[in-house]
Amino acid sequence: MDTIIYGACLALGLLFTIISAIAGHLFGGGDTDVGTLGHAEAGFSDSGLPGISFFSPTVLASFVTAFGALGLILRSIEATSPLYLSAPISAVGAGVIALLVFWVFNAMFSKTQSSSESRVGRLVGLTASIITPIPENGVGEIAYVQGGSRYTAPARSANNQAVGMTKGVRITKIVGTQFYVEVIE
Repeated sequence: MDTIIYGACLALGLLFTIISAIAGHLFGGGDTDVGTLGHAEAGFSDSGLPGISFFSPTVLASFVTAFGALGLILRSIEATSPLYLSAPISAVGAGVIALLVFWVFNAMFSKTQSSSESRVGRLVGLTASIITPIPENGVGEIAYVQGGSRYTAPARSANNQAVGMTKGVRITKIVGTQFYVEVIE
């Protein structure tokens, strides 16, 4: 009976993996709202952070598949064939494998997550150039380079004076999407 349970766990885990791979390839994962921001892999967390939950379908399927495979292997070894030995050892081994899957996917996701938007806090003090003159008490446009990428932003003079095109400026503060600059003397 226990061999049937182990075999069913192995088959169910493999079947889930195969169906997920085919359905994900054919249907692109869909846009249903499950878990975090429509991604079932995010589990039940709503943190919005990159990665997967320990209770995500991938990690759970890894646990079930590993439990079945390890159970079948341990049942075939005479020293570990009794159910009271094979079941706990299989559960611990499957837990270790699920933890490894969880760790690998989170490490991979955290390394591949990036954004083309620069971090705003690091912009204060950066030099920029005027691409649209800033009129007195008005808004112009600046260009700055951060991380090898060129960005543009609306800008105001920190002292409300007009700033012409030929002036170099330094970003002094950012309020919302508005950059405040001062002329570099």
